[in-house]
Amino acid sequence: MSHAEQSLGLLARTIPGATRVFHTHHLDFCCGGKQTLQTAADKAGLDATQIAAQLDALQDGADEVVDWTEASTPDLIAHILARYHARHREQLPELIRLARRVEHVHGDRPECPRGLADHLENMQQELESHMQKEETVLFPIYQRGMAHPSMPPVQMMRMEHDHHGEELAKLEALTNGITLPRGACNTWRALYLGLQTLREDLMAHIHLENNVLFERA
Repeated sequence: MSHAEQSLGLLARTIPGATRVFHTHHLDFCCGGKQTLQTAADKAGLDATQIAAQLDALQDGADEVVDWTEASTPDLIAHILARYHARHREQLPELIRLARRVEHVHGDRPECPRGLADHLENMQQELESHMQKEETVLFPIYQRGMAHPSMPPVQMMRMEHDHHGEELAKLEALTNGITLPRGACNTWRALYLGLQTLREDLMAHIHLENNVLFERA
């Protein structure tokens, strides 16, 4: 079945980043989640084929199996920048928006992750600061072939990575291990799917830096 024939709710639940596409096109995947993409696009005067292609691109962005321990340092850094730094900058604004919506609509439910949006905003600020330091200070040193695992900037980034791990633990505590409650709406489902992807991406990101890039001399 093509994406155009699937419901907005199903697409939002199963494709990380789909909610961002729907938000851009002002398609209601929550209350209108039972509509197919084709039906919703037709009502809004949009091209369902074009939107489906955008969803395909999200899925096609999945990682190829590459042994990054064997890659050159410039190639590894380029991969980190494109696959993780750019991805986090896309992920977090949408997750914050979804979390605010869930807290606003479902704040009276005991399972509601109250405080999640604020926590995600803190994570966004800390990650942005961290990534900028890597991009402007540390990565250029590696690209010039002048790095060493014992360098103070490397040790500082490792400490910040440990803090990111603590922030992920807080995120899981706020969301009961990113576990959906019964009867969760499509927005709530999309939020938790996105949180799972963020967690997986951030852990893979930290692994590549701590255990591959930072070990290079």
